[in-house]
Amino acid sequence: MFKKIMIAVCMAAISAAAGAQEIKITGSTTLLPVAQKTAEIFMKKNPGIRITVGGGGSGVGIASLVDGTCDIANSSRAMKSKERQSALSRKVNPKANVVALDAIALVVNSSNRIEGLTRQQVKDIYSGKISNWSQVGGNNLRIVVVSRDSASGTFEAFNELALGGARVRKDALMQASNQAVATIVSQAPGAIGYVGLGYISGSVRAVPVGGVKPSRKTVLSKSYGYSRSLFMYTNGEPRGAVKKYIDFVTGKEGQKIVEEVGFVGID
Repeated sequence: MFKKIMIAVCMAAISAAAGAQEIKITGSTTLLPVAQKTAEIFMKKNPGIRITVGGGGSGVGIASLVDGTCDIANSSRAMKSKERQSALSRKVNPKANVVALDAIALVVNSSNRIEGLTRQQVKDIYSGKISNWSQVGGNNLRIVVVSRDSASGTFEAFNELALGGARVRKDALMQASNQAVATIVSQAPGAIGYVGLGYISGSVRAVPVGGVKPSRKTVLSKSYGYSRSLFMYTNGEPRGAVKKYIDFVTGKEGQKIVEEVGFVGID
Protein backbone atom coordinates (compact mmCIF):
# COMPACT_ATOMS: atom_id res chain seq x y z
CA MET A 1 0.00 0.00 0.00
CA PHE A 2 2.80 2.42 0.96
CA LYS A 3 4.55 1.75 -2.33
CA LYS A 4 1.36 2.49 -4.27
CA ILE A 5 0.89 5.76 -2.38
CA MET A 6 4.49 6.82 -3.12
CA ILE A 7 4.05 6.04 -6.81
CA ALA A 8 0.82 8.06 -6.86
CA VAL A 9 2.54 11.02 -5.18
CA CYS A 10 5.44 10.90 -7.64
CA MET A 11 3.08 10.71 -10.61
CA ALA A 12 1.12 13.67 -9.25
CA ALA A 13 4.34 15.66 -8.87
CA ILE A 14 5.40 14.83 -12.43
CA SER A 15 1.97 15.77 -13.71
CA ALA A 16 2.06 19.08 -11.80
CA ALA A 17 5.53 19.88 -13.14
CA ALA A 18 4.44 19.04 -16.67
CA GLY A 19 1.50 21.42 -16.33
CA ALA A 20 3.54 24.22 -14.77
CA GLN A 21 3.64 27.55 -16.54
CA GLU A 22 7.16 28.45 -17.62
CA ILE A 23 8.87 31.82 -17.81
CA LYS A 24 12.27 32.14 -19.47
CA ILE A 25 14.42 35.13 -18.55
CA THR A 26 17.77 35.94 -20.17
CA GLY A 27 20.10 38.88 -20.76
CA SER A 28 21.92 41.37 -18.55
CA THR A 29 24.42 39.99 -16.03
CA THR A 30 23.94 43.17 -14.00
CA LEU A 31 20.34 42.15 -13.35
CA LEU A 32 21.17 38.51 -12.59
CA PRO A 33 21.16 38.91 -8.79
CA VAL A 34 17.75 40.61 -8.95
CA ALA A 35 16.27 38.07 -11.36
CA GLN A 36 17.65 35.04 -9.55
CA LYS A 37 16.54 36.09 -6.07
CA THR A 38 13.10 37.35 -7.08
CA ALA A 39 12.51 34.22 -9.18
CA GLU A 40 13.46 32.00 -6.23
CA ILE A 41 11.04 33.73 -3.84
CA PHE A 42 8.30 34.08 -6.48
CA MET A 43 8.35 30.35 -7.30
CA LYS A 44 8.00 29.46 -3.63
CA LYS A 45 4.87 31.61 -3.52
CA ASN A 46 3.63 30.34 -6.89
CA PRO A 47 4.51 26.63 -7.23
CA GLY A 48 2.57 26.38 -10.50
CA ILE A 49 5.01 28.73 -12.24
CA ARG A 50 8.56 27.74 -13.15
CA ILE A 51 11.19 30.37 -13.99
CA THR A 52 14.58 29.83 -15.62
CA VAL A 53 17.12 32.64 -15.48
CA GLY A 54 20.16 33.03 -17.74
CA GLY A 55 22.74 35.70 -18.55
CA GLY A 56 24.65 36.44 -21.74
CA GLY A 57 24.38 40.22 -21.74
CA SER A 58 21.69 42.76 -22.57
CA GLY A 59 22.18 42.37 -26.31
CA VAL A 60 21.66 38.63 -26.06
CA GLY A 61 18.50 39.11 -23.99
CA ILE A 62 17.00 41.60 -26.41
CA ALA A 63 17.85 39.40 -29.42
CA SER A 64 16.18 36.46 -27.65
CA LEU A 65 13.02 38.49 -27.05
CA VAL A 66 12.95 39.50 -30.71
CA ASP A 67 13.48 35.86 -31.76
CA GLY A 68 10.74 34.69 -29.42
CA THR A 69 13.09 32.44 -27.42
CA CYS A 70 12.56 34.16 -24.06
CA ASP A 71 9.65 35.77 -22.24
CA ILE A 72 11.61 38.49 -20.44
CA ALA A 73 14.80 40.20 -21.62
CA ASN A 74 16.89 41.68 -18.84
CA SER A 75 18.69 44.79 -20.01
CA SER A 76 20.90 47.33 -18.28
CA ARG A 77 20.32 49.81 -21.10
CA ALA A 78 17.44 51.05 -23.18
CA MET A 79 16.80 49.28 -26.48
CA LYS A 80 18.47 50.79 -29.53
CA SER A 81 16.25 52.10 -32.30
CA LYS A 82 17.55 49.45 -34.72
CA GLU A 83 16.68 46.72 -32.20
CA ARG A 84 13.19 48.11 -31.80
CA GLN A 85 12.73 48.33 -35.56
CA SER A 86 13.89 44.72 -35.92
CA ALA A 87 11.42 43.68 -33.20
CA LEU A 88 8.51 45.50 -34.80
CA SER A 89 9.31 43.95 -38.18
CA ARG A 90 8.82 40.55 -36.52
CA LYS A 91 5.59 41.66 -34.86
CA VAL A 92 7.26 41.90 -31.44
CA ASN A 93 6.29 45.03 -29.51
CA PRO A 94 8.96 45.60 -26.81
CA LYS A 95 7.65 46.98 -23.54
CA ALA A 96 10.23 48.49 -21.16
CA ASN A 97 9.49 47.61 -17.54
CA VAL A 98 11.81 49.53 -15.21
CA VAL A 99 12.54 47.28 -12.22
CA ALA A 100 15.52 48.98 -10.53
CA LEU A 101 17.95 51.90 -10.62
CA ASP A 102 21.72 51.54 -10.69
CA ALA A 103 25.03 53.34 -10.87
CA ILE A 104 27.94 52.22 -13.03
CA ALA A 105 30.63 52.30 -10.38
CA LEU A 106 34.32 52.76 -11.21
CA VAL A 107 36.21 50.27 -9.06
CA VAL A 108 39.91 49.83 -8.31
CA ASN A 109 41.93 47.29 -6.37
CA SER A 110 41.58 47.71 -2.60
CA SER A 111 45.31 48.53 -2.38
CA ASN A 112 44.92 51.54 -4.70
CA ARG A 113 44.55 54.67 -2.56
CA ILE A 114 43.58 57.06 -5.38
CA GLU A 115 41.06 59.49 -3.84
CA GLY A 116 38.95 60.11 -6.91
CA LEU A 117 38.82 60.84 -10.61
CA THR A 118 37.28 63.52 -12.79
CA ARG A 119 34.99 62.52 -15.64
CA GLN A 120 37.67 63.65 -18.10
CA GLN A 121 40.25 61.44 -16.39
CA VAL A 122 37.91 58.45 -16.63
CA LYS A 123 37.48 59.09 -20.34
CA ASP A 124 41.23 59.53 -20.85
CA ILE A 125 42.04 56.33 -18.94
CA TYR A 126 39.60 54.25 -20.97
CA SER A 127 40.53 55.81 -24.30
CA GLY A 128 44.26 55.35 -23.68
CA LYS A 129 45.45 58.92 -23.10
CA ILE A 130 46.32 58.14 -19.48
CA SER A 131 48.17 54.89 -18.81
CA ASN A 132 49.83 55.31 -15.41
CA TRP A 133 48.28 56.04 -12.02
CA SER A 134 50.96 58.68 -11.37
CA GLN A 135 49.25 60.83 -14.02
CA VAL A 136 46.16 61.15 -11.80
CA GLY A 137 47.84 61.47 -8.40
CA GLY A 138 48.45 57.80 -7.69
CA ASN A 139 51.53 55.60 -7.46
CA ASN A 140 53.88 54.95 -10.37
CA LEU A 141 51.94 51.91 -11.58
CA ARG A 142 50.65 50.92 -15.01
CA ILE A 143 46.88 51.12 -15.32
CA VAL A 144 45.22 47.86 -16.33
CA VAL A 145 41.91 48.76 -17.98
CA VAL A 146 39.11 46.24 -17.56
CA SER A 147 35.91 46.67 -19.56
CA ARG A 148 32.73 44.79 -20.40
CA ASP A 149 32.38 43.25 -23.86
CA SER A 150 30.24 44.74 -26.61
CA ALA A 151 27.25 42.45 -25.95
CA SER A 152 26.88 44.08 -22.55
CA GLY A 153 24.33 46.76 -21.79
CA THR A 154 26.71 48.07 -19.14
CA PHE A 155 29.34 48.51 -21.88
CA GLU A 156 26.85 50.44 -24.01
CA ALA A 157 25.71 52.62 -21.10
CA PHE A 158 29.28 53.31 -19.96
CA ASN A 159 30.33 54.12 -23.50
CA GLU A 160 27.53 56.68 -23.74
CA LEU A 161 27.70 58.16 -20.23
CA ALA A 162 31.46 58.12 -19.64
CA LEU A 163 33.20 57.98 -23.01
CA GLY A 164 30.85 59.97 -25.20
CA GLY A 165 31.26 57.38 -27.93
CA ALA A 166 35.07 57.26 -27.77
CA ARG A 167 36.61 53.85 -28.39
CA VAL A 168 37.92 51.82 -25.49
CA ARG A 169 41.69 51.35 -25.66
CA LYS A 170 42.80 48.29 -27.65
CA ASP A 171 44.62 46.62 -24.76
CA ALA A 172 41.59 46.69 -22.45
CA LEU A 173 40.63 43.35 -20.92
CA MET A 174 37.08 42.75 -22.19
CA GLN A 175 34.94 40.65 -19.85
CA ALA A 176 31.56 38.94 -20.22
CA SER A 177 30.16 39.74 -16.78
CA ASN A 178 30.20 42.17 -13.87
CA GLN A 179 31.61 39.44 -11.63
CA ALA A 180 34.49 38.77 -14.02
CA VAL A 181 35.38 42.48 -14.01
CA ALA A 182 35.27 42.65 -10.21
CA THR A 183 37.40 39.50 -9.91
CA ILE A 184 40.18 40.81 -12.16
CA VAL A 185 40.22 44.19 -10.43
CA SER A 186 40.42 42.49 -7.03
CA GLN A 187 43.49 40.52 -8.17
CA ALA A 188 45.45 43.16 -10.11
CA PRO A 189 46.81 46.13 -8.07
CA GLY A 190 46.86 48.46 -11.11
CA ALA A 191 43.43 47.56 -12.46
CA ILE A 192 40.35 49.70 -12.93
CA GLY A 193 36.95 48.45 -14.02
CA TYR A 194 33.26 49.29 -13.87
CA VAL A 195 30.38 47.31 -12.38
CA GLY A 196 26.81 47.72 -11.21
CA LEU A 197 26.22 48.73 -7.58
CA GLY A 198 25.28 45.19 -6.62
CA TYR A 199 28.77 43.94 -7.48
CA ILE A 200 30.75 46.20 -5.14
CA SER A 201 32.36 44.14 -2.41
CA GLY A 202 35.20 44.38 0.08
CA SER A 203 37.68 43.12 -2.54
CA VAL A 204 37.30 46.24 -4.70
CA ARG A 205 36.85 49.92 -3.92
CA ALA A 206 34.41 52.29 -5.60
CA VAL A 207 36.07 55.55 -6.65
CA PRO A 208 34.27 58.92 -6.51
CA VAL A 209 33.89 60.52 -9.94
CA GLY A 210 33.70 64.31 -10.05
CA GLY A 211 33.68 64.28 -6.26
CA VAL A 212 30.56 62.07 -6.08
CA LYS A 213 30.60 58.47 -4.87
CA PRO A 214 28.14 55.96 -6.37
CA SER A 215 25.47 55.14 -3.80
CA ARG A 216 21.74 54.80 -3.31
CA LYS A 217 21.54 58.45 -2.26
CA THR A 218 23.48 59.81 -5.25
CA VAL A 219 21.51 57.65 -7.70
CA LEU A 220 18.18 58.92 -6.35
CA SER A 221 19.39 62.53 -6.32
CA LYS A 222 20.82 62.04 -9.84
CA SER A 223 24.07 63.65 -8.65
CA TYR A 224 26.16 60.65 -9.74
CA GLY A 225 26.86 61.04 -13.43
CA TYR A 226 26.82 57.37 -14.42
CA SER A 227 23.36 56.47 -13.10
CA ARG A 228 20.88 54.42 -15.13
CA SER A 229 17.64 52.42 -15.11
CA LEU A 230 17.52 48.62 -15.31
CA PHE A 231 14.84 46.99 -17.47
CA MET A 232 12.91 43.79 -17.91
CA TYR A 233 11.58 43.90 -21.48
CA THR A 234 8.46 41.96 -22.47
CA ASN A 235 6.60 41.50 -25.74
CA GLY A 236 3.84 44.04 -25.23
CA GLU A 237 2.17 44.61 -21.88
CA PRO A 238 2.96 41.69 -19.55
CA ARG A 239 0.19 39.11 -19.36
CA GLY A 240 -0.58 36.01 -17.33
CA ALA A 241 2.30 34.49 -15.37
CA VAL A 242 4.76 37.05 -16.78
CA LYS A 243 2.61 39.91 -15.50
CA LYS A 244 2.32 38.25 -12.12
CA TYR A 245 6.12 38.01 -11.90
CA ILE A 246 6.77 41.57 -13.13
CA ASP A 247 4.19 42.86 -10.63
CA PHE A 248 6.02 40.96 -7.90
CA VAL A 249 9.41 42.43 -8.85
CA THR A 250 8.08 45.99 -9.00
CA GLY A 251 5.95 45.55 -5.87
CA LYS A 252 6.94 46.09 -2.25
CA GLU A 253 8.50 42.67 -1.67
CA GLY A 254 10.37 42.61 -4.97
CA GLN A 255 11.76 46.10 -4.46
CA LYS A 256 12.97 45.08 -1.01
CA ILE A 257 14.93 42.29 -2.72
CA VAL A 258 16.31 44.82 -5.24
CA GLU A 259 17.70 46.83 -2.33
CA GLU A 260 18.97 43.74 -0.51
CA VAL A 261 21.12 42.65 -3.46
CA GLY A 262 22.69 46.10 -3.70
CA PHE A 263 20.66 48.05 -6.24
CA VAL A 264 18.23 50.95 -5.84
CA GLY A 265 14.47 50.58 -5.74
CA ILE A 266 12.25 52.48 -8.14
CA ASP A 267 10.05 54.06 -5.47
